[in-house]
Amino acid sequence: MIENVLELDQVSTVFRSGWGRGRRELTAMDDITLSVPAGETLGLVGESGSGKTTTGSVALGLRRPTSGTVRFLGRPFDRRRGTAGQIQAVFQNPNWSLNPRLTVGASIAEPLSAAEGGSLSSHEDAVLTMLDEVGLHRSVAERHPHELSGGQRQRVAVARALITRPRFIVFDEAVSALDVSVQAQVLNLIKDLQAQNGFAALFISHDLGAVRYVSHRIAVMRLGEIVELAETERFYDAPEHDYSRRLLEGM
Repeated sequence: MIENVLELDQVSTVFRSGWGRGRRELTAMDDITLSVPAGETLGLVGESGSGKTTTGSVALGLRRPTSGTVRFLGRPFDRRRGTAGQIQAVFQNPNWSLNPRLTVGASIAEPLSAAEGGSLSSHEDAVLTMLDEVGLHRSVAERHPHELSGGQRQRVAVARALITRPRFIVFDEAVSALDVSVQAQVLNLIKDLQAQNGFAALFISHDLGAVRYVSHRIAVMRLGEIVELAETERFYDAPEHDYSRRLLEGM
């Protein structure tokens, strides 16, 4: 039986602002139920404002839902207990996770040092192995982010996320800022690394072509709700929801 690494069970997230008669509520997630097994990528698509980013934040433990249950490896999710290094993220802009003052090697080592202790330099062998895995020359460890191309920086961001050998990774628009040819390289890298390491992934993107390439299943969000959930090929061949069909027509 394939283990569900992450589960969202009837999760809702409501943002509230203002007071009295001016009080407003926005439901960003409305009764969402999703699961991501080990070794699988779940693609999450929908227009801006549909709730994708909030779902990613809840999955990462960065935001507590208003109601419902989040489980990690079968247990209620508490990021403060036993999850150090097990949940990681790769964002659209690699500069968000790379300190410009640190060498690439030091940036990659940071999550491992935080999870396991030890100095950054004590993790040198792990860093060099990780650079090999993401297709970068080991000499890159001594360089700084500004010395690298955009595609190289995103590979470094992937290496930084993988250094702790996490069970779950959120890729939030991870290739949208890259040139098309570089996008293909990074998408292939993600697939290869998942095959090697078996992590579960949530791949959030507006790019339906990229989502199709890396995802095993597709979840479609609209106004905070999941309106369709299907195996990838079935979804692209015969979407069932009108909103899904409109998304595909706009590819």
